[in-house]
Amino acid sequence: MSEDQPVPVENADTKNTENTENAGSAEGVASPDGTGEARAGGGGGGDRPSFVRRLLRSRTARAVTAAGLAGALLGAGAVAWRTDTLPLLGPAPCWDSLGHSSVSGLFGDRRIEVDEQPLRNSRQGDGLSYGQCRVTSFKDDRALRQVTVNVHQLDGLRGTDSRRWPQEFLAAGMVSLGEGLPGMVSASRGWLALPQGCTGRGDFSGPTVVEIGMGRAGVDFSSDLATQDRDALTDALVDATNGVIRSFGCSGSYPSPRTLPSVDTWRDTDAAALCGTKGFALPTAYRKELPRTQIGAGDDGPARICEVGGDYREPVMRMTTVVDPALAEIFSWDSLQSGASVKGTTGYGKTTGGRAVYRASCQTGPVVFVVEQLRQTGKGGFTLTDDLLPGYVAAEAERIGCGPQKLTLPPA
Repeated sequence: MSEDQPVPVENADTKNTENTENAGSAEGVASPDGTGEARAGGGGGGDRPSFVRRLLRSRTARAVTAAGLAGALLGAGAVAWRTDTLPLLGPAPCWDSLGHSSVSGLFGDRRIEVDEQPLRNSRQGDGLSYGQCRVTSFKDDRALRQVTVNVHQLDGLRGTDSRRWPQEFLAAGMVSLGEGLPGMVSASRGWLALPQGCTGRGDFSGPTVVEIGMGRAGVDFSSDLATQDRDALTDALVDATNGVIRSFGCSGSYPSPRTLPSVDTWRDTDAAALCGTKGFALPTAYRKELPRTQIGAGDDGPARICEVGGDYREPVMRMTTVVDPALAEIFSWDSLQSGASVKGTTGYGKTTGGRAVYRASCQTGPVVFVVEQLRQTGKGGFTLTDDLLPGYVAAEAERIGCGPQKLTLPPA
């Protein structure tokens, strides 16, 4: 537990929302584990203490208080929040989903306060949000740690989730959850997709995900503490997702991963096989400037991320291959509407100079390749994206069995 190492507490302001209709028709099966039946006490409920034990834990006893927002505010689109403190009399945090072991893993025996929106089984407004929950722990009167759980559908139609969301939730410091779980996690961020049979999904829409965040994305104090925080976030993420599945009236539950892969650390760049991909070479002009590489999520997750940078571990380039068909949809707008056209063997895309997105049709469904230049290079400004895109797509397509892919870039 790294509770005594303060993690920056962030304000998670929510957007004004209003009810809107469900997107698309239900697809797939309602049970994420394929059984069609919910396990008894799923989502970590088996770890929760009895009422008597919770009563005895007087230091963390909860008194439920109503947020009490005026009807005029609700009519204007504001979202009601419920604030709970000292957990005893009310349900478990975040829609009665976080079990005792998950809460203890994140916060120890600190006093906590819970702020949560009602969880709705239909999206609220243009933000595609279903609900949000914040849990803050305190040492004396000082806020020590805050964890935010958010449930929303990722957007592809308007491209609102194609940039900021990947920066936080598709980063090289993340690993795949494995165990057949459609999600990823790091020491500060995690996400897990709800089964499409439970939520449905329309055209150009990404999956509905449960996200969990703690502090600033990508900030790790040490490897040991980062591993502890990542494990605690994983337990809470699975708990919260199973709680949402139950709240939506769906059957089934996700199992907790038995083990998580180790996080790939920054290493020397292999210029002949950049990002560990055979046949993908880093141009000679950039080899001294980009000596370090980090690869995230491995080869069996929903996405594989590679970041390349300098000696200070600040990524200059990020290259992402998204193989999960639903997740690939969040880049629909960028591949169709944003920039100059890119043509390929079985796909299409767009490039803006600093960012390029190519969508290919593969046997497994749509696969998206994203190349982003995050910082200017001394050699060529922001020209590195177009220099790397054709080679990256060709080599990655061969790696995943979607080749050959030959790209034609727009005239310079």
